[in-house]
Amino acid sequence: MYYVSYMHPAMHPAHAYYGHAPMYHYERGAYWPTLNEVEYANLMRSPYFSANKDKVVLKDYGKQPFVVDIEQATKQNRTFRTALWTGDHLQVTVMKINVGDDIGLEVHPNVDQFIRIEEGQGIVQMGDTKENLSFQQNVYDDYAIMVPAGKWHNVTNTGNKPLKLYTIYAPPEHPFGTVHKTKADAIAAEEHAN
Repeated sequence: MYYVSYMHPAMHPAHAYYGHAPMYHYERGAYWPTLNEVEYANLMRSPYFSANKDKVVLKDYGKQPFVVDIEQATKQNRTFRTALWTGDHLQVTVMKINVGDDIGLEVHPNVDQFIRIEEGQGIVQMGDTKENLSFQQNVYDDYAIMVPAGKWHNVTNTGNKPLKLYTIYAPPEHPFGTVHKTKADAIAAEEHAN
C-alpha cells in the first residue's frame, strides 16, 4: 500500500482538502477508495472547510420545530445557563459548570428534570431534604441523571475542566430566552423572581 497526496474528486475545488489516502496498485491501474455519504458529510463539516459553518447560535428556539446537534451545542456553550428551547411542557437548557463549582443545591417541587453530561466529570447528590442528601453518585461523559420532582439535588464539577451538560425540565423551569452568563447572574435572577 502506498500513500499519496490527493484531493478527493467529490469535492469542489474551492474546498480543496489534501491528505494521504491509500492507493492500491493493481496491474494496470489504481483503485481510489470513495467516500460514502456519511464520510462525505463528516468531511464537509470538518474545520478545513468552514470553521463556523456548524456553530449553533445559542438562543431560545422555543415553540418552533427545531433540530440540533445537542452534543455540539452543549460543548460550544460558554455560559452558566442558556435556554435552547422552551415550550409549553418542556424546556432544554445548556450549562457550563466551572472547575470546583456546582449548579447549586435546589429543588423543583413540580418539575421532573433530566441532565446529561457531555463533557467532564462530577458528582450528583439528591435527597428528600437539603440536610439529607442520601443519594450520591459520580458522573462522567455520557451519563444521564434523572431528578424526580420534589428531590433536592446538586451537581458539582470534580474534574479539571469545565463540566458541560444539558438539562431538560418538564414543565419549563426558567422564563423563555433565559441566559445566565455566570452562576452569580443565575442566583440574582432567581432572587429577583421571588
